[in-house]
Amino acid sequence: MIKISIIIKTLNEEANVEKAIESALAAIAGYEGEVIVSDSASTDRTVAIATRFPTSVVVLEDASERRCGVGPQLGFQHSKGEYVYILDGDMELDAGFIKRAIAILDEQKEVAGVGGYIHEMRTDNLELQGRIKRFQRARRKGRLDVDCLNGGGLYRRAAILRVGYFSDRNLHAFEEYDLGVRLRSEGGRLVLLEDKAVDHFSYAMGTWQLLWHRIFSGRFLSSGELFRAALASQYVGRVFREVRIVPISIGVWAYWACAVLVGLLTQPAPVLLTALAMPIAVMTVRTRSLNLGLFSVLTWHLSAAGFAAGILKKRCPPATPIRSKVVQSAA
Repeated sequence: MIKISIIIKTLNEEANVEKAIESALAAIAGYEGEVIVSDSASTDRTVAIATRFPTSVVVLEDASERRCGVGPQLGFQHSKGEYVYILDGDMELDAGFIKRAIAILDEQKEVAGVGGYIHEMRTDNLELQGRIKRFQRARRKGRLDVDCLNGGGLYRRAAILRVGYFSDRNLHAFEEYDLGVRLRSEGGRLVLLEDKAVDHFSYAMGTWQLLWHRIFSGRFLSSGELFRAALASQYVGRVFREVRIVPISIGVWAYWACAVLVGLLTQPAPVLLTALAMPIAVMTVRTRSLNLGLFSVLTWHLSAAGFAAGILKKRCPPATPIRSKVVQSAA
């Protein structure tokens, strides 16, 4: 076993992967470590660029299996580090953070994972602005222990092996939450430092363009997929308490069921129009923005539709090996 494995998960990241790899190699300097590029069958030059560096490169064989949960698990299959960091292909890792995280894991054996501040380099759409606010809530000053390490973290391999697998390959999102809740169920602590862990160069898209991208990539199935995962791993109660979009999705269905029922008993058109306008008006007042109000309500409804579809999706056993090919081995 070596000290640290850094897994870089990629899908069509030719514009960013070079800097991600360089930052990962710099972070493991001075340690016995490895960098693994775990690629979800990119159609651009991502893999070709990755092979220029002293990295292992593994590629998903079946592109239809693309999920956010596939990349980390695929990389983990090929890793051998005592500690494992998961890095997105559009991120640049801070070497200083890795040193601090390793020190904590070396000294505090009950800690299963250590994360840090995600510095968002692009904040020109509403989704990313909302993500920043969620991360800020998660890292309230003086708070260390958290539910999950959103945006990546350094994990203890032994803790991952105790819970069976690194990342649920069935999930289009929430794979970090799923890992976090499984680790916590085994008594592991997740620590979020105020130190910067990465610079994140997210999608250069506007709000609505990114929204449609999320739809076509299957991301809106994730709340239902997570609910299925929670049923399988017996943490449904925690999902309702800790993942806001799950009760919201169920609430949207209940809200419209009540609205339709009232409409059938009275006057359908006025009732349904009022039911449609009311949440938009409330969110517009709350957020002080019509665009943000519309975006929030639309996102809720898309998530509610995806919740139903995600629950119905067939799951494969999460620990089943993912079919892949090794393009380059750094060993």
